[in-house]
Amino acid sequence: MDPASPFCASDPAARPVHAVGRERLPAFLEGLRPAEAGFLRESGFTAEAGRVVLLPGDSGVSAAVLGLGAGPASPWPYGALPYALPEGSAWTLGTGCDAAAATLGWGLGAYRFVRHKAPTRGPARLVEPPGQEEARVLVDAIWRTRDLINLPAADLGPAELCETARALAARCGAGFEEIAGEALQAGFPAVAAVGGGSHRAPRVGVIRWEGAADGPLIALCGKGVCFDTGGLDLKPAEGMKRMKKDMGGAAILLGLAEALMRMRAPLRLLVLIGAVENAVSDRAMRPLDVLQTRAGLRVEVGNTDAEGRLVLADLLAFAGEHAPALVLDAATLTGAARVALGPDLPALFCNDDAIASTLLASSTSCNDPLWRLPIHEGYASWLDSSVADLNNIGSRPMAGSIIAALFLQRFIASGTRWAHLDVYAWNDATRPGRPEGGEAQALRALYAGLLALLPRFRSG
Repeated sequence: MDPASPFCASDPAARPVHAVGRERLPAFLEGLRPAEAGFLRESGFTAEAGRVVLLPGDSGVSAAVLGLGAGPASPWPYGALPYALPEGSAWTLGTGCDAAAATLGWGLGAYRFVRHKAPTRGPARLVEPPGQEEARVLVDAIWRTRDLINLPAADLGPAELCETARALAARCGAGFEEIAGEALQAGFPAVAAVGGGSHRAPRVGVIRWEGAADGPLIALCGKGVCFDTGGLDLKPAEGMKRMKKDMGGAAILLGLAEALMRMRAPLRLLVLIGAVENAVSDRAMRPLDVLQTRAGLRVEVGNTDAEGRLVLADLLAFAGEHAPALVLDAATLTGAARVALGPDLPALFCNDDAIASTLLASSTSCNDPLWRLPIHEGYASWLDSSVADLNNIGSRPMAGSIIAALFLQRFIASGTRWAHLDVYAWNDATRPGRPEGGEAQALRALYAGLLALLPRFRSG
């Protein structure tokens, strides 16, 4: 967490912040002192989500009231509080507040990326409610994930991304291995080919965590393209503008791993980070090159800008060799997913209906949405190549996110349960709890979903 933490242990000057939804507003007003109720009415307060009103007292502000809106319970209205309340002031949770949602929303709303620009003000502080360790751990993990995605590519290359994974492993008592050079070329040839055009050498970071010796093994595979020019199939300027976030999948899964390890989840983790830069040079892969992969399949490069799936191909093959209970990958993979679902809905592809249902249910309960798209086998022939086992792009300009999932599925070991997330990893504009910039999309949904799936994995 940043030194300007939005949380504090205690403060005798702390004042209460109350929360109320529209349905309970009349009863809430009845419970206030007449002067407070009158002030709130005169302020035009109707409990709209994220609206904050300060109540006057004898010597200044006596309390604050937060509107929760009319929808289901959510952490997002609480995200307005850190910067709607006076800078540095301390607050406790009053009537109507959900401690877990408030802790999470307050923490996420307080986030600002401060690496290259000092904030104009600090957040208000929340006196930590008891029993909210999980919410605090999730806040910490999401702050670090957002920081990674927000870092300019000049600050975060493949080496730095792997160093982040190494530091996480050290903090959590996990093992770490970095694979580079000749070992990468031999064991992860597609990763090596994608990163071969950059002077910043590609590498794979491997975290192994034995949280529970008898726990199921979960393999997490993250696309860590630290910057994506598109390669020789160069992106236009507007399309390249935010490509520092092309390692968002890796960042999200590192954050997920942090939360699981710090909460001592009864499972084992194998975390694979494919850290590369897709650059333009005389060493870059070319259109129509044929690449070797770890799985033994040869891939024709139909487009050098479809590089993320090549990175994941080797990671997925390596993960399958360890007989995991589930292989889960995350990647900022296709613009097609954004065209279909927009920026706020990560696409979920899964070869197991029960696992997909659990992840979707968790996403709903966590207010961290996912939307399932089909792995439609009828399009599989679109990946056919006349010179290799398959092409890395489809032969038709349609169903791009499905085609990408079908490509990845070719590298999933037979009988292995697999889920793939195509994420945007970015907030285009600031909303309560979700400042503009990098976002840990689906992290909380995956965390809750994996914990919910553990009994099934244990029973086989």
